Amino acid sequence: MINGHDEIAVFLGLDVGKSGHHAVAQDRSGKKLLDRALPNDEAKLRELYGRMKAHGPVLLVVDQPATIGALPVAVALDEGVTVAYLPGLAMRRIADLHPGSAKTDARDARVIADAARTMPHTLRALKVDDETIAELTVLSGFDDDLAGQITATSNRIRGLLTQIHPALERVLGPHMDHPAVLNLIETWPTPAALTTAGKTRVRTRLLKKAPRLGGRLTEEIFTALAAQTVVSPAPTPLASCCHGWPRNSRGCGSSAQRSPNRSRNSLRRTLFPRS
Repeated sequence: MINGHDEIAVFLGLDVGKSGHHAVAQDRSGKKLLDRALPNDEAKLRELYGRMKAHGPVLLVVDQPATIGALPVAVALDEGVTVAYLPGLAMRRIADLHPGSAKTDARDARVIADAARTMPHTLRALKVDDETIAELTVLSGFDDDLAGQITATSNRIRGLLTQIHPALERVLGPHMDHPAVLNLIETWPTPAALTTAGKTRVRTRLLKKAPRLGGRLTEEIFTALAAQTVVSPAPTPLASCCHGWPRNSRGCGSSAQRSPNRSRNSLRRTLFPRS
């Protein structure tokens, strides 16, 4: 239950995502004030909260308060917005009461906003101290930094591939964020190495991490390799580039890289202790 629920003027439901969120806002009568997607960006979130606060006190309800929901929560708390969490089980039960069966971000955000407005007993208040707010900020900043590293490394690999083998880049470039493709480049980081490995070995390795994609992608890779008989100089840096890829983006890496996951688990226990 949220203290002061009767004083809330705007009920803002946020279906959070990795790169963006969907927000639906309602007033006390259920009138829709907002229904749109927005990026996972601090400035855009502050702008949204500021617009909603112009209508009166705001209650933000999210479906995930940590990991991908950390930044919206941290910014809301910094803006003085009341924040609550709608547990997954409660959300699924409430969603069954709404028309339509398709699961979309917009529908989920509407379900969250409806629950915030009409079923405050389903919500869990996020009561955090300054230390926890700081931890939320650090975690969201870590995710932003990691995303930046991944994008930079991906662009570097694509640039090198374009330099040494444009046909191969056209095949692998669109799938550069797929674990199977990254693993393939780490194993055979040059066109010559892929050719030497042979179609059978390449297909086998791709199918381990990409059962649906592996067969088709193997054919496209070797068609591209056959289309270019010369290779531009300096293919070696590609291997170094791949070995520098942030491994925790694929669920592996050193214990130091995995430590933010432990922090998130600790944060969940702080926010939602078991009864």
